[in-house]
Amino acid sequence: MTELEAVKYISLQLRSVYEEGEAASIAELVVEYITGLTKQQRMAARSVLLTIEQEQQLNPILARLLQMEPVQYVLNEAWFCGFKFYVDKNVLIPRPETEELAEWIISNCKFPMSELKILDIGTGSGCIPVSLKRRLRKAEVWSIDISEPALTIARQNAVTSGTPIHFLQADILDKEQWPSFPLFDIIVSNPPYVPEKDRARMHPNVLKYEPGTALFVPDDDALLFYKTIAAFGKQHLAKNGSLYFEIHEDLGQAAIELLQQEGYTVELKKDMQQKDRMIKSGLI
Repeated sequence: MTELEAVKYISLQLRSVYEEGEAASIAELVVEYITGLTKQQRMAARSVLLTIEQEQQLNPILARLLQMEPVQYVLNEAWFCGFKFYVDKNVLIPRPETEELAEWIISNCKFPMSELKILDIGTGSGCIPVSLKRRLRKAEVWSIDISEPALTIARQNAVTSGTPIHFLQADILDKEQWPSFPLFDIIVSNPPYVPEKDRARMHPNVLKYEPGTALFVPDDDALLFYKTIAAFGKQHLAKNGSLYFEIHEDLGQAAIELLQQEGYTVELKKDMQQKDRMIKSGLI
């Protein structure tokens, strides 16, 4: 089987559970993973045969994909801000919208970077703090998560990328832990923000495989984490510091009102799909 035939074979099999375009994209990722060659490199050598070992990897991978397990978990890798991250079922798969949040933070950072102190709350795979540290080398970056398995993955990604980060297991909802933290110039969070009532609208591969604790909040308290982090920010934001959030596309106005009531200025930013997705706030 050639590499091109492998892409076509996987894509055809996956059309039973995915749209044609998505099936083709997943097939390309699988063959790139197996061969170690990019699409461009493979296009330049269309007739190259897969080795026996490479062919043997196909069916176990395909079996998992046909169960709608996300390809990022099957391959244990996801790309974020141009960097490859290890991921598994203990962490959310990094999303393009979150990349936009990270890029927004980087674009707003001011010199001197050596004096910049950043905290990421709810780190998951570590994609946000690792990407920020790789781009803002002199900044001091802290990162917390309530999940020890998630922190293990985040630490692994930080070590792999050579980015020293202060990782701590902590629950931001536990206010008794707050006094142990210093002041920060930037506090960023992509917290759980999906109301429980939205479960029925979500794709089955998200519900079945991604960690629900990192996704869902109670219907009657959908802004729980924003409210809590805003209160934390009053104690731990340095002068002229900023909060950055990823938000639910339907809760932009509610988040704005909450933050304004807490004494913050608010800048709402849409993502590339023109959905309300990011907020930057500072204390008045």
